[in-house]
Amino acid sequence: MIDLGLARVGRLVQHTPQTWKAIHVAGTNGKGSICAYLSAMLTASGLSHARFTSPHLIDRWDCIAIDGKPVSEAVFRDAEEVVKRRDKEDRIGATEFELLTATAFEIFHRQKVEYGVVEVGLGGKLDATNVLKQKAVSIISKIGLDHQSFLGNTIEEIALQKAGIIRPGVPCVVDGSNQRSVLKVIEDHAREVGAELRFPSITSVTDAMTTEKFEPHQIQNLACAHLAFRLACPEQDRPLVHFLPPIMQTQWPGRLQRLDVSRITGHQREVLLDGAHNTQSAEVLARYVETHLRSEGEPVTWVLAATQGKDMDGILGLLLRPGDQVAAVRFGSVDGMPWVKAADPVEILQAASQHGAHEAATYNAGDDVKGALKWASQAAGSRPMVIAGSLYLVSSVLRALREA
Repeated sequence: MIDLGLARVGRLVQHTPQTWKAIHVAGTNGKGSICAYLSAMLTASGLSHARFTSPHLIDRWDCIAIDGKPVSEAVFRDAEEVVKRRDKEDRIGATEFELLTATAFEIFHRQKVEYGVVEVGLGGKLDATNVLKQKAVSIISKIGLDHQSFLGNTIEEIALQKAGIIRPGVPCVVDGSNQRSVLKVIEDHAREVGAELRFPSITSVTDAMTTEKFEPHQIQNLACAHLAFRLACPEQDRPLVHFLPPIMQTQWPGRLQRLDVSRITGHQREVLLDGAHNTQSAEVLARYVETHLRSEGEPVTWVLAATQGKDMDGILGLLLRPGDQVAAVRFGSVDGMPWVKAADPVEILQAASQHGAHEAATYNAGDDVKGALKWASQAAGSRPMVIAGSLYLVSSVLRALREA
């Protein structure tokens, strides 16, 4: 169930002191990468920190990390039990995500971390994570159309919800590549609240690079993360070049991830795994595929899934080219998130047919993720293969690989 609001989660966390400084990250795309970059910088500076991101990838507890490492199941379940008991005894009736957020903050407190990097779950203003009492800095990444049924039908309405994490006197770092109408909404809200907006310098990032290569969107995310780090940890104000080695070692699963799926398919090959689930992230993925995978228009074989209600026509219009092959599949059930429903593979294939995928080059895998991977691997041969359309598909693939 999704029921936005702060009253229930506020009661859940009232007995959990916030003894750490929060770095709060909102936006539509790039939040996860920014959190990962911040974690790398905090680790490199010897600062104890925790990170809470969503959704989880394989196990419910892997969305909570201490000093860059996911917490153990035992640590998670012990804190979760305390939170659930509090919810029951006080008759709060909290949602699944509110319980998860309160569990994360309980773990942060128990681990006595100095900093907490917290990713917004949905929106900002009414998201459970916005119950934070102390913020060192807020960040708003790239904003696009997503979750319109909860956040608003226009990108400006969505931007106002995201801007709801801004607090009086707390600096807010904003991705300056957002469209002008979005920036105006954020600027107006910050002025009304009484907060300073900071826009990172892209030049400072490109100047720090030598042999390292980042995609354009990664440069924006890295610039936001570094400026936010400097604001949150002024005593650790080091140039970006100091952090590039640990950042280059940072792996964020499901974001342009190169992966070997031979344990499932039996074919030794590398595939690209990406959680692109809206038109903005699909545009980034399409640009990467065109630049790095397609050779003179070479066809790509796709394994695609989606959450119900996503703009599949817009997404596939960006990703697919005539001659591409498509396997459509439902991702598995999402532990702790029963409201998430997979789109029907038939609908995905219908949309794919409008963008160059012929019926003879498509496959309805139903609920069989492994079957989809096997079909795609055989159909692709030596040509590129990409798995995309949903972070929940990323979860299903990574879980299948672990089981294999």
